[in-house]
Amino acid sequence: MDRFSVEGKHIVITGASSGFGHHFAGVLARAGAKVTLGARRMEKIKARVEELTAEGHAAAGAQLDVTDRASMEAFFASAEEGFGPIDVLINNAGIEAGPKTYTMIDEDDWDAVIDTNLKSAWLMSKLYTERVIANKQSQGNIIMISSITDKRTIKGQFPYAVSKGGVTRMTEVLALEAPRYGIRVNALAPGYILTDVSRVLLESDGAGNFEKGIPLRRFGQFDDLDGPLLLLASDASRWMNGSVLVVDGGHACASL
Repeated sequence: MDRFSVEGKHIVITGASSGFGHHFAGVLARAGAKVTLGARRMEKIKARVEELTAEGHAAAGAQLDVTDRASMEAFFASAEEGFGPIDVLINNAGIEAGPKTYTMIDEDDWDAVIDTNLKSAWLMSKLYTERVIANKQSQGNIIMISSITDKRTIKGQFPYAVSKGGVTRMTEVLALEAPRYGIRVNALAPGYILTDVSRVLLESDGAGNFEKGIPLRRFGQFDDLDGPLLLLASDASRWMNGSVLVVDGGHACASL
């Protein structure tokens, strides 16, 4: 079972002020990892770091705007200054434009979602790879947070679903290119779990009928992702590369 351990690994998480990133920070820190949290909302990052350090875990936070390269570079520098070379990068940052179709969004909506969800995942991965090379690390690990909307979507999820489709394909292409630097790349693709992004849908009047379309007949909980997350972050997944791990109660299968 030691292969599933993340003890002592330095793991950085983008978009860690709320939602999945906030939860992942707790899971990984309590499993023994050194975690560096990044987001724009520093008051929330500081609160999460204080909570985790009060429990005796190794946690730090730094300002991070994933739409700004200089902010990314400063974040990596701060992370390494605190806990040394980074073992795992989790590209989690993401936003939604609201329940809008392609005719309803404007260019600002499109740019904001694509830059935050898709472009940042590429640029964070590129800068991380440069760090791995500079530090002469023998291996690295990138975990993308995609979504089942990369394959199964509904009206009104544009451009969020488009961005997540890109994240999944990016995972597959990086899995071909990154191993030359000792880096493997996989993705976690959650189904419908109540977050700030999914709240509009999952708390709507039609949520009950939507839930019936999931074979396990319920929406997901944050802790449903804990096992898959620890698998991808640990050496237990050392021969996994280019995998997209779907955790959705069978929802994607229901569209077949």
